[in-house]
Parts: sequence; C-alpha cells; structure tokens
Amino acid sequence: MARFRALALNWGPTIVFNVVLPYLTYMVLTDRGVSTVAALAISGVWPAVEVLGIFLIKHRVDDFGVLALVVVGLGVLSALVFRSASLVLVKDSAATGLFGLVLLGSLLMRRPLMFYFGRKFGTDGTEEGLARWNGLWEYAGFRRVQRVLTLVWGVTYLAEAVARIVLSYVLPTSTMVLISTVMPIVVTGALVAWTILYARRSRAAAVRRNPAAFST
Repeated sequence: MARFRALALNWGPTIVFNVVLPYLTYMVLTDRGVSTVAALAISGVWPAVEVLGIFLIKHRVDDFGVLALVVVGLGVLSALVFRSASLVLVKDSAATGLFGLVLLGSLLMRRPLMFYFGRKFGTDGTEEGLARWNGLWEYAGFRRVQRVLTLVWGVTYLAEAVARIVLSYVLPTSTMVLISTVMPIVVTGALVAWTILYARRSRAAAVRRNPAAFST
C-alpha cells in the first residue's frame, strides 16, 4: 500500500499537468478558433507550472516535466515551419524526427536523456529511490545501458520520421492518414517492449557482476 501511494503521488501530478490539462487546454482553445501554434504554446504552461512547483517544493527539477516542455516546443516549431495544408502529415513526422534528434543530441551530455526518463519510470519518486537510481551511474555497465537505450530510441524515431515523410510523397493521402496514426504507435510499442527485455537482461548481467549495487 505504501509503495502504491508513493507511485500515485509520483505519477498523479505528472499525468494531470503533462497530459490531461495540456490536452484539455489545447482542445478548448482550438475549438474556440485559436490557432494551432498558439494553442500548443499555451498548453505548455501546465508542464511549466509543474516543473516550477516541484522545484520550489522539493528543490529539484522534474525530468518528465522538462521533457513535456521539449515536446511542446517541438510541436510549436514544426507547426511554424510546416504551415501549408499539404504538409500536415509531414509536420507530424517532423515532430517525431526532432524528438529523435534531441535524444541523439543528449548523448553529448554528461547523462543521456533516457537516464532521466528511466529515473521517472524506474523509481517511486521518493528521495531514496532517486538517490539509488543516481548511484547506479557509477557503474560502467549501467552507463552503457542508458547510452544504448538513448541511441536506439533516437535512431528509431528519426528513421520512423524519415520513412513517414518519404511515404507522404509516395502514397495517397487517405493511406497516409492511416499509416501516420498507426505507425508511431507500433514503433513506440516495439521500442517499449525491446527496452523492457533489454533492461531485464542488462540488469541480470549487472547483478551477477555487482550484486551489492542491487541489494535491498
């Protein structure tokens, strides 16, 4: 029960401020005639509120909130660049590709983006859980896993975006509407399944090498 409560406290505000409120804000504004770019920009206020609130209360930056702001920014950028109606499908693909580039770019940072993403999904959000996750960075195997995950996700999303952009100019629009809806879901689902399998195998190997690091 205590773990469930910790998970709820960790994910509840995240879902509300990064998914529910931005979506509702975007839908209400566009229904009232606000432009797509303006609606996307305004909906980004909610993740910013969460990031600021967590920083003021817990004195740390919420990784998922920052990622949500990045996604909103990419959506605004793609909407500004691809304003033509004939490029609507390309716009959606561009946002995915830009996210892939962000992932690949984070490999140049001290810690890649998937480390922070994994910390959000792989812990209960408590100070102990976060400290334990951060402590794993000292192990070379863990660092390699995080970089491999970031590389694979970045390359895959970039390749998916390129494929959709090419197909947008080859296939009929009616066909591409279906592909653009299904393809990102399939690709993301495959990435999640691969990530879970790869992480489990890597963890098992790490436990064999450094049992003390994973002891409770």
